[in-house]
Amino acid sequence: MKKIDEYQGKKVLVMGFGISGINAAHLLVKLGANVTANDKATPKNNDIVDDLKADGIKVITGDNPISLANEGFDVVVKNPGIPYDNPLVAAFVKQGTPIITEAELGWQIFDGHLVSVTGSNGKTTTTTLTQLMIAENAKHQVKYAGNIGISFSKIAEDLGPDDTLVTELSSFQLLGAPTIHPHIAIITNIFSNHLDYHKTRENYINAKLNITRNQTKDDFLVINWDRDEWQKIAQRSQATIVPFSRLNKSHEGSYVEDGMIYWRGQEVMPTKDIRLIGPQNVENALAAIAAAKLSGVKNDAIKKVLTTFSGVRHRLQYVMEYQERLFYNDSKSTDIEATEVALQGFDRPVILLAGGLDRGYTFERLVPYFKKHVKAMIVFGECKDKMKDAGNQAGVPVIESENAITAVPEAWKLSEPGDVILLSPANASWDQFPSFEVRGDKFIEAVEELTGKKEQ
Repeated sequence: MKKIDEYQGKKVLVMGFGISGINAAHLLVKLGANVTANDKATPKNNDIVDDLKADGIKVITGDNPISLANEGFDVVVKNPGIPYDNPLVAAFVKQGTPIITEAELGWQIFDGHLVSVTGSNGKTTTTTLTQLMIAENAKHQVKYAGNIGISFSKIAEDLGPDDTLVTELSSFQLLGAPTIHPHIAIITNIFSNHLDYHKTRENYINAKLNITRNQTKDDFLVINWDRDEWQKIAQRSQATIVPFSRLNKSHEGSYVEDGMIYWRGQEVMPTKDIRLIGPQNVENALAAIAAAKLSGVKNDAIKKVLTTFSGVRHRLQYVMEYQERLFYNDSKSTDIEATEVALQGFDRPVILLAGGLDRGYTFERLVPYFKKHVKAMIVFGECKDKMKDAGNQAGVPVIESENAITAVPEAWKLSEPGDVILLSPANASWDQFPSFEVRGDKFIEAVEELTGKKEQ
């Protein structure tokens, strides 16, 4: 951990009691700040509040009182999910109070080698693969943190100048990280996500590009080269561009040719040996390989990781095989693009479980994928009628169910040996579940109850 004094004697407000917010509040006390912690909800776990108060932190819960904007805070550390049009946040913006996220705080105290990953899809898998590859040959600590569910600042506290940290960063986190400067930045892809938060696609792209804002030609931006738009986006960075591509050969990065992965013209391994399924995971592997090779990782270490790693939970996660049916949990597929790539990963008939929060769009884009890959559909949630319409357009049998749990036995009834039963909702979970993680866990529990087996 790097010693800094910029928070000594400063008055800091931490907004949000998530994992990152709580860790940030305690860290700021160590850094000499006078800390107030605020959450709109009242925590059910009193230990959270008690621990904060025991560290000398003033705690305010049950509201975001606008009066806090008049208390002279020098800095606000905001939970990334709190929008900037929140009345209290908007008041701080109006008066010019610096607003950062915990990722910025983590960067300020980090003293090692930083690799950062962002993108619309594939962030967590790419982050995990990159960390595993670099760690395979490392003589020093190699950790991961960030949007992957582990506090950036908490891990950064325990790392030194020779250590490496691979961070997954969301657009929300990057908006409040003005000085972050990874030596290697990765952009997996950019689709049109979170426009309810960012308002426009250009705002969303700009937030993503904060990952490379402070990079120089001595740093590297690893970026997907499979779309013209992403190639143009790369031109907005000052870093040395390192492309990765499943579709376009580029000797300056990692790419696929005739079923073989190459790094700058040298063979690495066949794509068929990657344990993770689907074209999206080839792309994730290519991004991780580029970062690993830039970090000096040898091919043997890369091969070891890619031939053994079976996936991140809820991200096209293999659950089990039972009576010649394969069960996959892809609850993290909360948008159309993610379900498109999930379906392309299977060469077996798929029984698709899909549906969820109605965000106002329809699913015609999925019709060609349903025609090619889907044997039957079980739909649920607020948007089930729209999902059913797309299934009908594709000529796929569709039945309705209450949710992702009740859909499991329905899918089993429709299945035959050789089929895949896939939860890939194409929608957020919030109409029925508090998070995609809970939805995926409940799906796995239903599979375990059906089969009498534990996930593998």
